[in-house]
Amino acid sequence: MHSLSLSQDEILGYSIKELCINDPYKRLAQTDYTQPALYVVNALSWMQYMAETGHSPDFLAGHSLGEYNALFAAGVFDFETGLCLVRKRGRLMARVKGGAMAAIVGSDEGKITDILIGKGLTDVCIANYNCNDQLVISGSKKDIEKAGQAFRKSAGVKLFAPLRVSGAFHSPYMKETAEEFSRFLERFTFDSPRISVISNTTARPYRREDIKTSLSDQITSPVLWIDTIRYLMGQKVAEFTEIGPGKVLAGLIRKIEKQSSPLPKSGEAKTKKSAIGSKNCNPQPRFTASSLGSAGFKNDYGLKYAYVTGAMVKGIASEELVIRMGKAKMMGYFGTGGLGLSRIEDAIRRIRNELDGNEAFGMNLMANIGRPKKEEDIVDLFLKCGVTDIEAAAYMQITPALAMYRLKGLRREDTGKISSAHRVMAKISRPEVAELFLSPAPERIVKKLLDEKRISKEQAQLSRKVSMADHICVEADSGGHTDQGTMTVLLPAMIRLRDRICEKHGYARKVCVGAAGGIGTPEAAAAAFVLGADFILTGSVNQCTAEAGTSDAVKDILQYVEVQDTDYAPAGDMFEMGAKVQVVRKGLFFPARANKLYDLYRQHNSLDEIDEKTKRQIQDRYFKRSFEEVYEETRSYYSRNFPEEIKKAEKNPKQKMALIFKWYFVNGMRLAMKGDEDQKVDYQIHCGPALGAFNQWVKGTELEKWPNRHVDVIGEKLMEETAKLLNRRFETMSDYRLCTGTR
Repeated sequence: MHSLSLSQDEILGYSIKELCINDPYKRLAQTDYTQPALYVVNALSWMQYMAETGHSPDFLAGHSLGEYNALFAAGVFDFETGLCLVRKRGRLMARVKGGAMAAIVGSDEGKITDILIGKGLTDVCIANYNCNDQLVISGSKKDIEKAGQAFRKSAGVKLFAPLRVSGAFHSPYMKETAEEFSRFLERFTFDSPRISVISNTTARPYRREDIKTSLSDQITSPVLWIDTIRYLMGQKVAEFTEIGPGKVLAGLIRKIEKQSSPLPKSGEAKTKKSAIGSKNCNPQPRFTASSLGSAGFKNDYGLKYAYVTGAMVKGIASEELVIRMGKAKMMGYFGTGGLGLSRIEDAIRRIRNELDGNEAFGMNLMANIGRPKKEEDIVDLFLKCGVTDIEAAAYMQITPALAMYRLKGLRREDTGKISSAHRVMAKISRPEVAELFLSPAPERIVKKLLDEKRISKEQAQLSRKVSMADHICVEADSGGHTDQGTMTVLLPAMIRLRDRICEKHGYARKVCVGAAGGIGTPEAAAAAFVLGADFILTGSVNQCTAEAGTSDAVKDILQYVEVQDTDYAPAGDMFEMGAKVQVVRKGLFFPARANKLYDLYRQHNSLDEIDEKTKRQIQDRYFKRSFEEVYEETRSYYSRNFPEEIKKAEKNPKQKMALIFKWYFVNGMRLAMKGDEDQKVDYQIHCGPALGAFNQWVKGTELEKWPNRHVDVIGEKLMEETAKLLNRRFETMSDYRLCTGTR
């Protein structure tokens, strides 16, 4: 058995005696202090009991935290190890915010179920089955407040008492905490119980092989105290002794003995998941749209669903799109790529004016390879305008501007917790890039920013304790820039990478991992959540909506795209590097022509090396103007914005050829945005096959035509149908069904 040789004060980092007797800093009511204090007092009570009586009981049971004392008494671990476990458990649970719990006295499970369902509070769970007429419910703070209004008006309910907790303990809202605690438990080995301990989660005896699972499950599962006592009654236990301060459990046991019959001795352990509804209720969905994904991610942004819309360049992910998502309690990122500073600032102001302070939105920050000044200017604008959330896209390395945005918002609160005013969601498709965002900011960049007085000394110190991104979004094969990755390969690998790096650095907060690319149907979204995605992000499907900032002509094309109607073309902004974008090919010449230009660039060192017939074809059919006219327009733009590029081109014929060819990509995007009917074949429309799948899904419905498609309606429908699909799939794969509210 793993054992610790430290004293209790060394383990905790403070005097437990001083905390319990004097509580000089008023911490005893805080979860991360309460739990170790209770464990120590209960353990001392057990030691005193054994010293005085020498009587070893036949069974042990503990209510919630008390189960750790029962396991200690049974010899599963020693006192110090138990204290180490409880300290970690308390700290993890104390970090959870936005949840609430309440005790209900005078109403049984069936009536509680009816009231909750009747009020639409299907995400509220029964957390503690204390006795037949005393139960505790758990859920979001908002839902518990609504429940309170309903129960206080209900006949027969004697008391509805909110508990002084910050989280929805013993419920699926604690999923992330349970997962992190489970990883912590892997450090330990435990002995078999010398005395039978009855588990809170199953109301059956612990087995050695189940100890770690049961301890982590206890965080999300309800306390089955009624069934625990009924099981012991079935084992002919005649005497119950409460060890520790108070007689609350003894009172509950007396009630259970009067109200309930013993459980039979035979039968396997049963786990009753957190649920509203009794065991005999009609089967109800275990998944709901609002239960999918990470509760922590949703709480961070105040979202109804773990669902966001990604940025699309040149404001295709428009102000209207972002505003509509925010008002629907979802989140969208505005597409800043290719826009000037004044246009971006106008968008920020308009979005902020339309949304209230509780409605989320974000801005895109594109990597500007070789043009750090442009990136710095955008970051300065974000800081000036108080933008708190960004989507970092197309980054291959951490830049000073990106690091400054992240670190500028760091501060240490009075409680010692590190908080940030600036959240970063990084879109990545390669593990080496993911590792950069999962790690703290590079020290050389932090030092540079500190030397330049762009961050404070405290922010530089805190930078070592936080990752560059709050959340990363794994982007599989998608519209626009793509590495053509496969979600089923990428996402599990990135989640394991996240776990390893977060454990290495010991972050106080978990970095959420989302999924993007190819998500346009419930089946694709369900696959992402089953693979472990904390949230999903959609792109292509939102380009064909009423809110998208592109032309009606483009939307007319997009609404008829099938899954086979896209192709890969060179990326205009990274033309020389050979990076790829995915675009629409149905009825368009752009993909073929763009690839032809790139092949010519690779094969020749200047325009003069290309044969005359090919040059004529490009000028007459692709460009509809001469190379000289194209270069003059290009030179004028670059001279104003990037004069160094023109200097290079004047000295290097291959570089000049690249600038001329890249004009075609800029023009293709411009034609599509304007909806120029005369040059429709040259539209550059970034799109992945997810839109084709979406079009198939909504065919024959109101959403078939793009004017009826709205980003919030799509988001809600996609999440609702994903939950229904998962319920159907799990129903066919399982031998049982769970009751309402389980997730």
